[in-house]
Amino acid sequence: MANEMERDNKVYIAINSDIHDGFLTLQWALKRWNSHSITIVILYASNNICKDYVVTPMGKLPRGSVNEEKLKDLEKLEEAKNQKILWRYKVFCGNVKVEAIKIERYDESIQKFMVDLIYGLKINKLVISLTFMKPSSWKSRSAISGSFFVHRQKPEFCELFIICGGKLVFLREGNNEGLIEDDQGIMVAKSRSMRQSFRDLVIKMFPENSSKLLKNQSDLSSSSTSNIVEFDQWEKYKKEIDNYMCQLLSSNFEEIDDFVADEILHKNIITELVMAENMTIQEKKEALRIKFLEIKEAIQLSREEAKSHVEGQAKAQWAITLCTRRAEEIDGCINDELARKPDLKRELDTTKDELSELHTEVEVTKSKLSSILELQHELSIKMQLSSVARSRAEVQLEKVLKQRMDTVKEIEEFRGQRDVLRRRITFCREKDAIGNASMLIEPRLEYKEFSAAEIRTATDGFSNLMRLKSGGDWTDVYKAKLHHTSVAIKLYSSADVDSEDTFLAKVKFLSLMRHPHMLSMIGYCSELRCIVFEYMHNGCLRDILFSGTRGSKRRNYGLNWQARICIVANVCTGLCFLHRAKPRPVAHGNLNPSKILLDRNNMAKIYDVRIPLSCDKSDLRSDIRAYGNLVLQILTGRNWARLVEEAIMMDQSKLIEVLDPMAGEWPLDIALELGRIGIKCLSIHEDKELNMTNLAREMEKVKKLADEIVANGECVVANGRNLDDHEDSTEFPNFFLCPILQEVMKNPHVAADGFSYELEAIEEWLKNGRDTSPMTNLRLKGNLLTPNHSLRALIQDSQKRQSTSTR
Repeated sequence: MANEMERDNKVYIAINSDIHDGFLTLQWALKRWNSHSITIVILYASNNICKDYVVTPMGKLPRGSVNEEKLKDLEKLEEAKNQKILWRYKVFCGNVKVEAIKIERYDESIQKFMVDLIYGLKINKLVISLTFMKPSSWKSRSAISGSFFVHRQKPEFCELFIICGGKLVFLREGNNEGLIEDDQGIMVAKSRSMRQSFRDLVIKMFPENSSKLLKNQSDLSSSSTSNIVEFDQWEKYKKEIDNYMCQLLSSNFEEIDDFVADEILHKNIITELVMAENMTIQEKKEALRIKFLEIKEAIQLSREEAKSHVEGQAKAQWAITLCTRRAEEIDGCINDELARKPDLKRELDTTKDELSELHTEVEVTKSKLSSILELQHELSIKMQLSSVARSRAEVQLEKVLKQRMDTVKEIEEFRGQRDVLRRRITFCREKDAIGNASMLIEPRLEYKEFSAAEIRTATDGFSNLMRLKSGGDWTDVYKAKLHHTSVAIKLYSSADVDSEDTFLAKVKFLSLMRHPHMLSMIGYCSELRCIVFEYMHNGCLRDILFSGTRGSKRRNYGLNWQARICIVANVCTGLCFLHRAKPRPVAHGNLNPSKILLDRNNMAKIYDVRIPLSCDKSDLRSDIRAYGNLVLQILTGRNWARLVEEAIMMDQSKLIEVLDPMAGEWPLDIALELGRIGIKCLSIHEDKELNMTNLAREMEKVKKLADEIVANGECVVANGRNLDDHEDSTEFPNFFLCPILQEVMKNPHVAADGFSYELEAIEEWLKNGRDTSPMTNLRLKGNLLTPNHSLRALIQDSQKRQSTSTR
């Protein structure tokens, strides 16, 4: 309902750029609906540039002959004019609400456009100025015919009002003619099928002058033919003809029919009048007399103007002759162009194909560009995220630096505590050494005798899986677990112990050897003739220095130089303990790297000491020489003592070349001192006063110097480990170790008891007829073994990290 009421209140007024006629039409509409609340919608026909030609000072020129820049300037000029006229129309309406719709007059059939607009906008009230319907081309209908077309084709709901000169006129049809009458019924004009020109009208009214006009035309024609010039004269007269055309076109002559139609509409001087039947004869005569006088005046003016243009007509005829000749030449050029048309068409086709290819390339490039823009957008987002992450990281870095400062302070405190603990440890070791010495003086039996069944159960029936290797060869030592403690069980053959008494004497001798750097005996089994020792997790020193097993899973590291100094000092302390034993000294008799075992912390312990049947100074000196050889082997990592001796004799700098690189960067003064001690021990025949007590004092000084270097400089070894880090990097968590083999598992499987074992070990356990758990000793619910992939991945990852750190 609201939309229908709004349409009823709208009055559409069709006017053009004729200001005077537009104001009159608007004034009529405002008076007509002054008592109603209306909205005026101005249908404004703008003077846009025609799509076929352009009006210039040279006259009407084809649109294609004007360059784009001039065309744009003309369009801007016309647009400014239209805006100014439309603004004046809106101001003229005063307080009445005004809307405007611009109508482009490119379409020559304005009457058809108006009918479509009535249907499209559902116009109820339409006021049309008669000049609005004025045709823009000679091909279009006249204003009267166009008005009748709109009147016939409009719908019934539309009220049509035709305004001429600010007055309402009415349309009426009769005898195949269209009549326009005013509000009093007086005919203003009519439309006919045949239109006469102003020239025909003058000839009819003044026949005596027609012959003169024709004669003048013939004379001009004869005179012009005598002035035909050759083609070469075209360029000469071209500029003169152009100037003449400019003058001719600037006169803005219009066709006589348009002039008559405009005079009829604006000045009411109508050449074709039809008298109304209700006028008296006297009134008709008076009207005819007035019109006749006006026409006579117009004819007189035309005659005077014609006389002034006689010379111009002659010149025009001359120009026409030249232009005709030029037109013939142009026709020849056109024929040549037509002959070239097939070739041009082929070139055009080729160009079109190239253009199509270029279009395809442009599309591909656009798609690539789109992808690049998307990628750029993603990168910008990632850059923003990275900048945010960077700012967060900087904040975290500040926190970490602050924590580092706090940590450094704590480290300084811990270093002080460490020094105190080291002094306490030294005191405790000395105290333990004194206690062990007193135990030798007053022996106490602190070992246990195990049964054969216990030994066989612990070694899984002396299985090869429990058997230990040394230097790649099998030994007679088995790894076992007794009372939840890892032990090493050594079997003695008849060649080693010929009788039970000899075996018990050896047990008693070993039970008396209680020292921190001597391998401790835990127990024995007289039935199987085996002795149970404490288990040394890092094996013997020979495997670490020389054996090919150095790259195995438990030997994939090198001893740093401080650890080697500690080992040399430990061995020296152990030998000193043997040589100072009471009531008589004890000689080892076979000291070499294979007789030195290392625990988890690389603390060295001596084992396989022979029963002392007799001991003299030569035996003790033999131990000292063996110790010197051991020192040089630890220093170089090779079993060739002459290397160090030759290097020291030649140049101290040569010593660096023979040092074991696995130990890291040796302090030169410490390396020289160790080399000196080793060579001194090998040359004991020259220094008969040398003994292990003196060597122990010297080694204690070397060890103390090394501790000071580490404490002051925090020296870092070649494999990247800190010397203060006493934790062995090769040590694995306990759940990495197989409970049966006590080695890192390669292929862990979960048994029915819920514990993980090495696959080979648990299969061997079950094949031997055991149905109990190796951990709990309870009966297993089944023999199903499940691969533990998670544990296996953890073990492999840990091994990779350790191998990387060693490199």
